[in-house]
Amino acid sequence: MANQGAKKRKEENKKHMTNLRLLIIASNVIYVLVRLVIFHSTFTWKHWIGLLVTSIVYGLSYKQLESMARPTYSDDGELLDGGYDMTTGGICGYLHDVIYITSFVQIMSILSGKFWWTYLVIPAFGAYKLSGLLKGIMPGGSEGEVEDEKSRKKREKMERKASRGRIIKTRNR
Repeated sequence: MANQGAKKRKEENKKHMTNLRLLIIASNVIYVLVRLVIFHSTFTWKHWIGLLVTSIVYGLSYKQLESMARPTYSDDGELLDGGYDMTTGGICGYLHDVIYITSFVQIMSILSGKFWWTYLVIPAFGAYKLSGLLKGIMPGGSEGEVEDEKSRKKREKMERKASRGRIIKTRNR
């Protein structure tokens, strides 16, 4: 009964990684079949570069997720840890997003090359997160918040209320 959680997570991670691998393979097969077989006359060097870029992104993201999901065993072969929980956010969630966006872009680029512009979502989101991180690190980054009129008045009212002494009314007999 010991390590049931680790065994369960190991199986969940194995199933999850299999599903991701099938998504990546299906996206590549669909792209290659449709682009090379059906639209072979319009297949140019740009499409080869697109296939190469998406394959590299798939490979890097998948390898990172695979190393996170890998279980840990003791020297005698006993399961110590089932691997990282793939349902959590953070870097794991971002890597999943990269795989899903890459799959979307790859499949939709069959219809139009303009879908490659969707790929700019990844570096734009990275810049957004990095700017928030840098704002927190820079001196005076978090203390210079601008307060709007409504919240300022509400805060002042609460401060006045708190500074007044409480008057307790009692009834005399």
